[in-house]
Amino acid sequence: MMNFFDDFRLKSITTKRGVMRLRMAGNGPPLLLLHGNPQTHAMWHRVAPELAKSFTVICPDLCGYGKSFKPPCSADHAAYAKTAMAADIVDLMEQLGHPAFYLAAHDRGARVSHRLALDFPDRVLKLALLDIVPTIVHFERTDMDFAMGYYHWFWLAQPHPFPESLITCAPEAWFNAHTTREPKGAGFFDADALADYIDAINDPEMVRGMCEDYRAAATIDLEHDRASREAGHKIACPLLVLWGAKGKIGKWYDALDIWSQYSQGAVSGGAVDSGHYLAEEAPAAVLDHFKAFFG
Repeated sequence: MMNFFDDFRLKSITTKRGVMRLRMAGNGPPLLLLHGNPQTHAMWHRVAPELAKSFTVICPDLCGYGKSFKPPCSADHAAYAKTAMAADIVDLMEQLGHPAFYLAAHDRGARVSHRLALDFPDRVLKLALLDIVPTIVHFERTDMDFAMGYYHWFWLAQPHPFPESLITCAPEAWFNAHTTREPKGAGFFDADALADYIDAINDPEMVRGMCEDYRAAATIDLEHDRASREAGHKIACPLLVLWGAKGKIGKWYDALDIWSQYSQGAVSGGAVDSGHYLAEEAPAAVLDHFKAFFG
């Protein structure tokens, strides 16, 4: 049985906007893995050690999450705009000596990565996005199914401190309810990963950062997304799109068709036999896709 992040080094790197926590291992080409909500870099523990046999694997906590820096609230939510969060990642990778890199990301991290590929096209060699369609597509196509299935998009985006106040009254109960919208057995999350997620959700600053992330998505990020679309900006690098067959993306959207409209080149990928948490539910399948795509 492999230990949790076997042979990975836990580090803190000071970027222009603040300190970011990360784990890294390996000696090959750089492969950056970005996590989703309400998690931390720990979500990659079932795939990162295997990838580190061929790549230099870097798994940070995003701004606002885990043990990375958490800017205060602002009226425009600009500190949590995906443009700002993408710039953080570029800064981090430059400091680690990787001006260009492979990138794979899940959920909120995939939204940061979409923006990174638009704003810094020379940095991303290949991009893999897990269980998302573009943020602007979600909002523009919102219907009853989306509003009920992803209700948290609208609740977490409510003005500070309303959602924070409720979550911090019972953070673990909220986490458990949020992560079991698709039925899961007890002990689904690895104990070490779960401990990191629970430690994070018990931090009121992390809860605030998470909500600001969603507030930015519903405001400033949409402004940036509309501007990019009107200017004809699209993902320039090869794109792999994966989603959980038991989740919502494949039920609601033709993900490959949608992403082909936001990409200059061919888009590959498909469904994985999992729910939303692909890298933890179906790590072998995710690894097979990553190895074939990143090479």
